[in-house]
Amino acid sequence: MIELLFLIKLIVAIGFVIGLSVLAENVSPKVAGILSGYPTGSAITLFFFGLEVNPEYAAKSAVYNMIGLTAALTFVYIYYIASKFFNKYNILLSALSAILGYFIVVWLLHHLEVNTYIAILIPIIFSFLYLYLFKNIKEINIKTKAKLSYKTLFVRAFLAALIILVITSVPKFVGPTWAGLFSAFPTTLFPLILIIHLTYSKEHVHTVIKNVPIGMFSLIIYSLTISIVYPLYGIYWGTLLSFGTATTYLLVYKKIRNFINKHRSTIPATSK
Repeated sequence: MIELLFLIKLIVAIGFVIGLSVLAENVSPKVAGILSGYPTGSAITLFFFGLEVNPEYAAKSAVYNMIGLTAALTFVYIYYIASKFFNKYNILLSALSAILGYFIVVWLLHHLEVNTYIAILIPIIFSFLYLYLFKNIKEINIKTKAKLSYKTLFVRAFLAALIILVITSVPKFVGPTWAGLFSAFPTTLFPLILIIHLTYSKEHVHTVIKNVPIGMFSLIIYSLTISIVYPLYGIYWGTLLSFGTATTYLLVYKKIRNFINKHRSTIPATSK
């Protein structure tokens, strides 16, 4: 059973991260940034919390996962600032700074008396805050794609698998509060950022980062749904329902965004 779970975690981690990296290359880093906030890493983590411990444990962890998203947003903000500041050893120092910032915020958050309302409100406020702080980042598409060799795919898979497997092992050593906070670690986004940064440039990474808060709302919705439906319907139906609510948000966002863009494009013609 342990070997099977290990294999499932490995396959899912590889699929998510490679899929997002290919999406960044073939569609745009912007789209990859939005979808990186889609419940991938946290979904895997919370699902295995429910499978390996119980649904109630996962549901309680999901509440702390929501509050922990504040640390995840701070992670990408610090990575953005550090990557602008450091010239030598840019990627290493940016990554270490972001990880340190994440753990400091998580340590501060674990002192809070958290209920569902606070867990929803705080990450929403921080999502809007970082949307504002990232508003001046210039969005750049990848023009010359790197060749997807077996070596490249292996490195991407290894980064994803290592981070996912470490974080999903947390509930064996800590309670649901800490486990929920750690489940918000950007397990999919972090290797994606490293892949784009190593393969292309920090400007392409900044494009991904700029759009992370938009996708983060889908993760807030997902974790909220998990906290409600896991005890009621179990991890399988609960996961399906939670993905449904998160996907609905992204579809509604896309429709609203398309409407706004269409409206803007008609303004000059109307004014003439």
